[in-house]
Amino acid sequence: MSVPTMTADPALDEQRRQGLRRMRSLAVGLLLFAAVVYLLTFDSSGFLGYVNAGAEASMVGAIADWFAVTALFKHPLGLPVPHTALIPRRKEMLGRSLEEFVGENFLQEGVIRERLQVAQLSRRVATWLTEERNAARVVDEVAAVLHLGLSKVRDEDMRVLVEEALLPRFLQEPVSPVAGSLLEEVVRDGAHHGLVDLVLEEAHRWLADNEVTFTEIVGERAPWWSPPALNDRVTHRLHVELVAWVADIRDDPRHHARLAFDDLLERLAQDLLHDPDTQARTERLKDRVLGHPQILVTATSLWNAFRTALLGALEDPAGPLRRRGREELVGFGRRVLEEDALRKRLDAYAADMAVFAIGRYGDELTAVITHTIDRWDGKEAARKIELHVGRDLQFIRINGTIVGGLVGVVIHAVSQTL
Repeated sequence: MSVPTMTADPALDEQRRQGLRRMRSLAVGLLLFAAVVYLLTFDSSGFLGYVNAGAEASMVGAIADWFAVTALFKHPLGLPVPHTALIPRRKEMLGRSLEEFVGENFLQEGVIRERLQVAQLSRRVATWLTEERNAARVVDEVAAVLHLGLSKVRDEDMRVLVEEALLPRFLQEPVSPVAGSLLEEVVRDGAHHGLVDLVLEEAHRWLADNEVTFTEIVGERAPWWSPPALNDRVTHRLHVELVAWVADIRDDPRHHARLAFDDLLERLAQDLLHDPDTQARTERLKDRVLGHPQILVTATSLWNAFRTALLGALEDPAGPLRRRGREELVGFGRRVLEEDALRKRLDAYAADMAVFAIGRYGDELTAVITHTIDRWDGKEAARKIELHVGRDLQFIRINGTIVGGLVGVVIHAVSQTL
């Protein structure tokens, strides 16, 4: 089994390699310059003695720092000196240390919450979404994913899902408590009033526009012996009264018919929750409906119709669905920018999600560092790391040469003074 290698951009590696060579040449050049100055001022006194002492210390500092830098990546001069070639030999320890460092200093709840608070993530996302082209991009991506997912779902898969998963589950679960609780909430919040208004409005419109149809329907049920003229007057009067009655109910939110309907729904909700007979009848109705052979065909047909309509809407970039999606995203972004409380809630949600994810999967994330470094080839890892940080490490050699020379001058001055 081959050892995995580290991959990188060859062009970037070549740039780093050239920069490393230039800095190495500079460091070596300073060392050679110090050696030449040392030889030229050897056994000199006076001012040249200071120069000679500085050059000597510069060579010592340069060689010491060269040894220290080189010992990180390989054996200096190929000699197996103890505690050299640290990275190739101790890469496993390096991986564990990096894992502990990242976990202790970055993946902590306080650090994550502070950074997310400073980042103002919700404001940035909202600002980005308020631009039409960005909202369109999000909608296009979501539409593409949904279209692909819906296209992959087969009719057989949906039939199996309904037959083997949904229907058995619905048959096992009692529907009365759920229906009763839902109906109770609807009645308490008055959520059904909009539907009642719509039904009354449509009923009034139909009655007002279809008097002939109404009179014909009612007239068919009149006694055979009743005179036609009397039938016409009665059905006309019934139509007028019914239209007026529906209009009264429509226009009066506190009409007794509305209140009676609310009471009926409230009693039904209570019966579904507490009356055994109502619950039993509801369960029998549920069993008959779900046990009917046509339910699978109907469910599949409804799914096909929904999927076909949704796929068509998703395919049209200028269609109402995607246009509404873009408008909603832009509007949401503007709302987030305008409402401080909403931004704070969203930032808090993001922080909670990040902390939860880190708390649950943080160890797995940091373990990737150790597992990856453990699989590296030691020598190749050293070469790659040196390629990335070696150029900066050459400044240690350069600084060592310069600082060593200055220290050498100071020591020579102290010696001469004493």
